[in-house]
Amino acid sequence: MAHVFGFKDRQTVSAIETGVRRVSATELLQAAEKFQVPLDYFTDPFRVAGEIRFSWRQSGVGPSELATYERTAGSWVGAYRTLSAQIGKRSPLMRRALGLTKAAKLNDAVDAGERFTSEFELGKVPAHRLAGVMQEQLGILVLMVDAYQGISGAACRLPELDAVLIARREVAGRRNFDLAHEFFHILTWEAMPPAHVEEPVDSGGNRIEQLANSFASALLMPKEVVESLADWRRLEGDNLIAHLNATADELSVTSSALRWRLVTLGHLTNAIARALPEALLRNNGRKQSEETLPLLFSRSYAEVVATAIKRGYLSVRRAARLVGMTIEGLDELFTAHGLKYALAL
Repeated sequence: MAHVFGFKDRQTVSAIETGVRRVSATELLQAAEKFQVPLDYFTDPFRVAGEIRFSWRQSGVGPSELATYERTAGSWVGAYRTLSAQIGKRSPLMRRALGLTKAAKLNDAVDAGERFTSEFELGKVPAHRLAGVMQEQLGILVLMVDAYQGISGAACRLPELDAVLIARREVAGRRNFDLAHEFFHILTWEAMPPAHVEEPVDSGGNRIEQLANSFASALLMPKEVVESLADWRRLEGDNLIAHLNATADELSVTSSALRWRLVTLGHLTNAIARALPEALLRNNGRKQSEETLPLLFSRSYAEVVATAIKRGYLSVRRAARLVGMTIEGLDELFTAHGLKYALAL
């Protein structure tokens, strides 16, 4: 480094690293040229290139499109990491992990999902509390985003931060399953790193995806709850479809995911499950989804950005660019998340 900058001694480099000496504009340009990196490699505190890893749940998105969206998503997560530290919001000291490997049986993943629901007291509808537990008790950032068509979600890992991105325009049941699925990847990242890209399917896939699906199904649809809602073995035809759709709505999952959970529990045969008409299960039996979309990002994310603005670590204009909004749109986002004071200060 001393040679690159033309310094006479290494102590000058040490002074720069410890903040005693500043780098001049000329030296910064020189470093960018020598190392063949863009200037923002040194100047953008939100940059995460080289540190961040993603596992995307997507179908039909081209490599260049995905790379572009990954840079955008990386800036959101990178900003949260930097701004959280600046306002004194510390990352968890330790990460939670599941003691599972690729050699685990599917039943092991099912047991882990059931235990998580029980130990963290997610209640009879675990989908309603999962995101809150992930953020508040485990320190995992959960973001609801407007993703490219074909992207349903992603797990993301930085050295000191885990995050899950979920496409908020998916139906609620799909969002919840994707969240639980990506949560599994966060909890098992070191033991079985997920692929950079995976197809969003409720069953099948490679071994890691099978384990993730089994975990997600059991977490969102605990055996005791599912079995208390109907005598599934006695149902057939239209009655079975009606109960599937109604129960899926009650648990905030998709009818398709519930169908395969019932197969796992032995309440439906594979043949019966495959024979059910997909058209009658789509949107849990409704012609179209009528739900209200969840708010963009999350309250914790909006709160960190708003607090950073308030304390002078981030300008309003740069914050608006970060989230791809106008200043007015940013103000509306804060208000929607109950942070009405943000831009006024």
